Amino acid sequence: MAHFLLILAMAGIGALFALPVILIPALFAPRNPTPMKRATFEAGQVPTGEARVHLIMQYYAYLLIFVVFDVISMFLFAWAFTDLSAFSVLVIGMFLAIIFIPAAYAIFLAGKRDIW
Repeated sequence: MAHFLLILAMAGIGALFALPVILIPALFAPRNPTPMKRATFEAGQVPTGEARVHLIMQYYAYLLIFVVFDVISMFLFAWAFTDLSAFSVLVIGMFLAIIFIPAAYAIFLAGKRDIW
């Protein structure tokens, strides 16, 4: 229980330090949008005409798989160096059950041919 309180305190401190990063620009940033500031740019150039290329989501599923398994490996590596109790095995099992949902979705997307 003490370890959970430490993690909760660390998350609270992280949120506390992130709050000024969000609030200060919202309070003090200038708010005078002009047509030039609202214009879209492509690599620093003003776009001309309509888009000619369809954006292909070819590697989206593989990116999703990488992110999911990166998180899995990070937590499993951290848990490998701790002593495991019945509660921690339950937490690891719940974590893996939840994290395999996006992994299954990514594998499903990787098998679809219509997104290529």
